[in-house]
Amino acid sequence: MLQRSHSTRYVDAHIHFDQYTAEEQQAIMAALEKQSVTHLIAVSMNMASCVQNEALAAQYPRQIVPAYGYHPEQPMASQDELEQLLGWMDDRQTSIRAVGEVGLPYYLREEALKEGRSFDLTPHEEQLLPFIQRAARWDVPIVLHAVYDDAPRVCELLERWNVQKAHFHWFKGDAKTIERMAQNGYYVSFTPDIEYEAEIQSLASSYPIQQVMSETDGPWPFEGSFCGRRTEPGMVTTVVQNWAKLVGLTEEEAQKQMWDNACRLYKLTS
Repeated sequence: MLQRSHSTRYVDAHIHFDQYTAEEQQAIMAALEKQSVTHLIAVSMNMASCVQNEALAAQYPRQIVPAYGYHPEQPMASQDELEQLLGWMDDRQTSIRAVGEVGLPYYLREEALKEGRSFDLTPHEEQLLPFIQRAARWDVPIVLHAVYDDAPRVCELLERWNVQKAHFHWFKGDAKTIERMAQNGYYVSFTPDIEYEAEIQSLASSYPIQQVMSETDGPWPFEGSFCGRRTEPGMVTTVVQNWAKLVGLTEEEAQKQMWDNACRLYKLTS
């Protein structure tokens, strides 16, 4: 077990912090220093979520880095809703530090197909495009929900718009796409399920160590030793410990590498 010191630092690179209750948020923030977690990348679901994350970042400016976007695994935004959100982001373009969570609805599509319903992905790609364009124009990271068959389509859009700073969270996909992402310099982050999921362990073992980070995707719950526990940022310490074993690093080396990676992508300062 890594003995924590003033130089031991972790980042939760993907958390839905606005989805916790106010009491839970206060408890989480109070525990961060003891857990050596320096920053939370707080991703958004929709317009209301963006507004909440902006307020939370104002309340905790040193720890919370908000990302603004529209999560793909929900009904599509209406044209008015999308224009409102994009206009809201445009008004803040000089201060926005990340775009997200955005992407394509793999699980919604799978559910529809299993039920025998047709599913047209084109409108969802069209909804994603303005977020990609803004991330490219503003030169900020884009946080992506794009797994399995959706990942190559998203890679194509990122390449078309020359996006350099892409973060695929909780990624799953084929070897060819993983190689493509790695060569493009895209980052991936691992959740606590690195402890027990073979698919995640395989990805974590092979992806370039300079392009990986830790996340919780909280408040999403986990199994294994986390079963029945509230997901909170301190769990990224276990992510780092498991990754260290998979890639042959000491815990101290793994902690420093993942923290450095998050700082490089999101321009974090201690």
